[in-house]
Amino acid sequence: MSELTIKVSKFSQTPKGRYYPSDGLYTGDKFRKEYLEPNFHKYDKIIIDLDDLYGCPSSFREEAFGGLARIYSENEVLNKVHFICTDEPPLIDDIHNDILDANKQAS
Repeated sequence: MSELTIKVSKFSQTPKGRYYPSDGLYTGDKFRKEYLEPNFHKYDKIIIDLDDLYGCPSSFREEAFGGLARIYSENEVLNKVHFICTDEPPLIDDIHNDILDANKQAS
């Protein structure tokens, strides 16, 4: 099984905003387009490490992970993408909810 770990803090310790560049340099759509989409079909499992961040705002989360669920199905994303967050474990539930809510918001 091929596996990739992506440490969000290497992208930015302060990710924020939805759209690049209007919302900043380290936004959800930029993370999704540079890290998630290019690797989605290359790996069987993608692990997202959310430790060492100074916050992870809902706008970033929803656009990165909810946006991925709008491109692929929520089941594909939930089956392939796994999260690690020992610094703030409830963040994982928030992201799962972002993924589950993504297509409801799009309709």
